[in-house]
Amino acid sequence: MQGDTAVAERGYGKCGCAFKVAVLSAVFAGWTTAVTSAEDINLYAAGSLKAALTDVAKAFEQKSGGQQSVKTTFGPSGLLRGRIEKGEPAHVFASANMAHPKKLAEAGKISGSVKMFARNQLCALVKPGLAVTSETLLDTMLDEKVRVGTSTPKADPSGDYAFALFAKAEPLKAGAQAKLESKALKLTGGPDSAKPPEGRHLYAWVMSEDRADLFLTYCTNAVLAKKDTPSLVIVDIPNALAVGADYGLAVMASAPAEADALANFILGPDAQAILAEYGFGKGDDVRPAGK
Repeated sequence: MQGDTAVAERGYGKCGCAFKVAVLSAVFAGWTTAVTSAEDINLYAAGSLKAALTDVAKAFEQKSGGQQSVKTTFGPSGLLRGRIEKGEPAHVFASANMAHPKKLAEAGKISGSVKMFARNQLCALVKPGLAVTSETLLDTMLDEKVRVGTSTPKADPSGDYAFALFAKAEPLKAGAQAKLESKALKLTGGPDSAKPPEGRHLYAWVMSEDRADLFLTYCTNAVLAKKDTPSLVIVDIPNALAVGADYGLAVMASAPAEADALANFILGPDAQAILAEYGFGKGDDVRPAGK
């Protein structure tokens, strides 16, 4: 930078003041652009994506040859949306539903359209010793002695999906929806929800702390929880109660161009292979290999 400035001064002397100012302005403008292009890409993503998108971010950085850096922030999608609405500098938002990024789109805060990049399903995470199968799951949840845990609706889509499951129970057993909604313990995903110790998986910790007998969460979360605490049992949701989770991806309108590159990478085959390793299905807007 000093060398560029010195050349400008030597070449035009004292009589080229106006031109020299223009040259200096161009030099500093170029410096500012360089700094901006080197800034971190801020990826805000659902907590259920933490393990997978941490690996995806590393793969993206490696593929860029170290030219790009991704800063990740994970949490309940609804709370992240609220933080973005209040002005936090997210560049890419990966939500556990389509509704939260679409809400940002309605407010004019995103560039382009919301893309469905992944899918998930709900599973039941069950404490050791509780006898339950897919066939007996509904009766078990309705048992007054069984504590059913969920995440917090509206703040965390996982809670919304759990309550959607409760609604699907109503045609199977009259009164089931109201009973399940009233007994559900909203243990995670809220602004004041308890946090696990460093290094513990959230849902494994909740279950090991005996806060619930059965917890409805994403199947991907359940798999990671069982890795943390092998004694936990994963029970598949029966088809009659099954609820799918569609994950939405959006690039903020104020984001640098590099954010589009990250979003495209997430939609591409390399990132999708990583997501698949963690149990996520492909969304409708995933790019085929070679495109």
